[in-house]
Amino acid sequence: MRVTQSMLSQNSLKHIQNNYQKLGKLEEQLYTGKKVNRPSDDPVAAMKGVNYRSQVTAVSQYQRNLGEVYNWMDNTESALDETNKIIQRIRDLTVQASNDSYDAGQRKNVASEIEQLRNQLESIANTKVNNKYIFNGSDTTNKPVDLKKIDQNVDITTIDANNAKNYVLFDDKGSQLVWNEASNAFKAQDGTEIGFPLPDSFVAKEKGAVASNTEGVKIEVSAGIHLDVNSKPQNVFSLDLFKDIGNLIDKLKSPDTTAADLSGELDIIDHHHNNVISEMAEIGAKSNRVEMVESRLGNQEILAKTMMSNNEDIDAEKVIIELTSQEALHRASLAVGASIIQPTLMDFLR
Repeated sequence: MRVTQSMLSQNSLKHIQNNYQKLGKLEEQLYTGKKVNRPSDDPVAAMKGVNYRSQVTAVSQYQRNLGEVYNWMDNTESALDETNKIIQRIRDLTVQASNDSYDAGQRKNVASEIEQLRNQLESIANTKVNNKYIFNGSDTTNKPVDLKKIDQNVDITTIDANNAKNYVLFDDKGSQLVWNEASNAFKAQDGTEIGFPLPDSFVAKEKGAVASNTEGVKIEVSAGIHLDVNSKPQNVFSLDLFKDIGNLIDKLKSPDTTAADLSGELDIIDHHHNNVISEMAEIGAKSNRVEMVESRLGNQEILAKTMMSNNEDIDAEKVIIELTSQEALHRASLAVGASIIQPTLMDFLR
């Protein structure tokens, strides 16, 4: 077989072009720091990279969600702590006023302070985070407590099936009933339906007087894991709390109230105080779980980024060595090609 000059030239150019492509790929890898810069480089690694990147993105979103969770819980904990201090102050004032040495004028002064503390409790109950009420369950657009409506008495006999949905009903034990539109009746916690006329022992308030929403605000903090980030208002800012403090104020203002009458109010205040403490403990337990979720997400982020790096990132030292070797090979190819290819007629006459 005769080897012609054109065959030598074509083969030399082919190998030189291949060397150029290899050099370009190595230089691109070194520049980007990635083994896979397009799916055609390694289809399997490219698909894995998409999955790893999705995991990293999901973890980052959950971590942002945790920031919102902490925001809700920190504000809730702060509000409950202030509520705890206010109720403790009301108790201290009640203890002082239950002393026989206090006259009617002094008790009225105590009543004035407790009245201001009651107004402050309303303000705390209506705390907002990012323009959302945190003590009204999932109904975050409407304020949970309105003292004017709480202090306004509703005649239970005026409530019927036509207007019942406009009111919040409480039984003789202080438990809130739920209005069932399908049956046009109030339903107790045990499932019993209460028909009309309503029992005289029940208490009704205009809707919006106190929080009636019992559903929690849930935020996803991990795949399939949702946490309630707010406190149930019925556990702390209940109708009984504001009614009982209102009754205490009335007793302090009355000249007929004795020290023994006020002493009986301490047990009621202690009951509400214990409710606040229990709710603070509940929020504390949730915060501990959130911290564990945060730690787990941190570990997941590290693992996902490590797997993504192993799949896509280059070994810089190895690529530099390969690039140096390829450059030497390329120069050798050019030198050999130059000696084989005869560029002029003079080279044929030598």
